[in-house]
Amino acid sequence: SRDHREEQGYFLPVEEIIRRAKEAQDYGATEVCLQAGLPPQMEGDLYIRLCEAIKEELPDIHIHGFSPEEVLYGSVRSRCTIKEYLEGLKAAGVGSLPGTSAEILDQELRDQISPGRIRVDQWVEVITTAHELGIPTTSTVMFGHVETNGHIARHMALLRDVQKNSGGITEFVPLSFVHTEAPMFMRGLVDNVRSGPTGMDVVKVHAIARVMLNNWIPNIQASWVKEGSRLSQLLLTSGVNDLGGTLINESISTAAGAQHGQLMRPSEFRHMIRQAGRIPAERYTTYGTRRLFDDSDEELDPLDLVGDNVEEVFGSYQKLVNLDTYRFVHPRRVMLEPVGAGVPAQGPENSANPDGGPSMSDG
Repeated sequence: SRDHREEQGYFLPVEEIIRRAKEAQDYGATEVCLQAGLPPQMEGDLYIRLCEAIKEELPDIHIHGFSPEEVLYGSVRSRCTIKEYLEGLKAAGVGSLPGTSAEILDQELRDQISPGRIRVDQWVEVITTAHELGIPTTSTVMFGHVETNGHIARHMALLRDVQKNSGGITEFVPLSFVHTEAPMFMRGLVDNVRSGPTGMDVVKVHAIARVMLNNWIPNIQASWVKEGSRLSQLLLTSGVNDLGGTLINESISTAAGAQHGQLMRPSEFRHMIRQAGRIPAERYTTYGTRRLFDDSDEELDPLDLVGDNVEEVFGSYQKLVNLDTYRFVHPRRVMLEPVGAGVPAQGPENSANPDGGPSMSDG
């Protein structure tokens, strides 16, 4: 995410999010992932209205959103409890929550690397409440910055305890710290920040996750967009059984400076998995098997037919942040701007959209 004062801040209208979701579904996507920053002065029901609009147009798409940080923010802006807000999201069509915004679930360390963000107890409350309501979640850890091995081990132990009690975590996804655009690295906001994990660190964290979580969280996912295809392939021999999605238009890791692209074609996935001696299978969000590829057929998916001009077909994060079309303007600035000054009235409370205003999506 970007601070609202930064030039790279953007705010996608609901119509644009729906257009992207329709495009993805046409290419075979079964899920739309909704994650973003926290829009200043956001209307509390914005996330709910966004989901309702998507489901009205695409009733069969699975909505995977929002982070615990966003759920907490939505409940605060709506002046309701976390449970009430999650009930609203579920009624609007949310099928699962990403267990992101976790970083390291150690409050002392969080106060150092992400002061003011969601607390450990709040994160756990959002996740466990979602499970109580029948909303499954993922789980994550961000490593390779200032944490110790002990921090990572205690983080995994906490997730294991959560899973023992509520049972709704579908997978665990270790996320390497990408330092390239990270403020705490670039601006020196935190002392002794490493520039991400080593390759051996990545292998060890995934392998230890399999040992610690195996009986409780059966799926360990490698993030190919952070690790790249070669290391992700190696991780299939180190405890990993899942490589995530094709993504199509990834912007979260890209915004942080990841250089492994925004799309992995299905045929590339299958080839990579077979080279590792495994049988590829396509799954749904909650790990039901959609299709098993137990032979060497090379049937092409619609995404396989996309050429090398991926950015021209789907756009890119770099192009998006350089457009004036979706530039975020703080509502307070819009109100203060003199008439005729040319500032677009675009923001969560100043939208030309008759259906209730724009929203952001990083997924």
